[in-house]
Amino acid sequence: MANKKKFSANKSADSGKVITGEPEQADHSTYSLDPSYEAVDSSSWLTQYCGLFYNHAGDYWQPPISRKGLADIANANAYHGSLLKARSNYVTARFQTGGNMRRRELNAFVYDYMLCGDAALVKLRNRLGRVVGLAPIPSIYLRQRKNGDFCQLLRNDDNDYLDTEDIALYQQSYAAKDVIFLPQYDPQQQIYGLPDYMGGLQSALLNRDATLFRRRYYKNGAHMGFIFYATDPNLSVADEEMLKEKIASSKGVGNFQSMFVNIPNGAEKGIQLIPVGDIATKDEFERIKNITAQDILTAHRFPTGKAGIIPQGIAAQSDPLKTDWVYTKDETLLVCQLIMDEVNRDPEIPASLKMVFDLGNEMVG
Repeated sequence: MANKKKFSANKSADSGKVITGEPEQADHSTYSLDPSYEAVDSSSWLTQYCGLFYNHAGDYWQPPISRKGLADIANANAYHGSLLKARSNYVTARFQTGGNMRRRELNAFVYDYMLCGDAALVKLRNRLGRVVGLAPIPSIYLRQRKNGDFCQLLRNDDNDYLDTEDIALYQQSYAAKDVIFLPQYDPQQQIYGLPDYMGGLQSALLNRDATLFRRRYYKNGAHMGFIFYATDPNLSVADEEMLKEKIASSKGVGNFQSMFVNIPNGAEKGIQLIPVGDIATKDEFERIKNITAQDILTAHRFPTGKAGIIPQGIAAQSDPLKTDWVYTKDETLLVCQLIMDEVNRDPEIPASLKMVFDLGNEMVG
């Protein structure tokens, strides 16, 4: 049966900011302040680990990949999170009955399976100890102990969720026999599952970064339409202010900004504009978006036709009915069968609670 434990924990402070530079030398005046928290280290590959770390303070195995980080990246761009939802919806749409579960509960279970690489169902028992239903456990806060039991990290005393890397003040414990655990295979460890899209996360973040850079480029006024350069020493202050107002008023939301500079008796090339990058003014942005979108679709093994995308260099899409038939046969039905096999083979699950999915896949047309 489930029971709660309380643990003490010391949380380490982390500002989430990285400052680079050499402030002790006066001749250095270049600094970089990065207030953003990166869920994925861009300088290393995510699956470079061997074995798992056991958190003795919390009495559980630490997941190899941050669950909170995976959840954050799911909202990084328009493709990755949408594909996770679509894949879980296709499986849920074929659910008929089982576990005394509602469709939204099964949908949450399948979504966790796609997002985190594993998912768990807890057995609901009556007073006689018989299983009368199943309920999903959020994979982000699910941990496994050395003895095979499981625990769920809960809220702390301040009623706030802790980061999954910290030790929860409270844990909901579950005996191994009370949990049906379905992981995706990871050859480096067999405690937790590994999501099948890991190879596409860097592309998902690059896709997000390109979009954010373009938005900031147009929004923060760091770009210019032209430089109005004057060298007339007789230009009055009133005329100069009038020119500044005219140039400033010509800028609309999202338009290029312009700059006015007046240097009396200035040289012809007294001011030069030296561009550093042109990602927003050339086709580099479109190339990055297209390439990373293809990478994300490939990582999910999701056909471009079902995503509503026409691949580069191809004039038309493939037959959507044939694409749906092949995808259902190779991907959706397999996940349905894995769920049925894991649940229905449990000796404590009665016939009335066994999982049933529609496994038919007749091609139309």
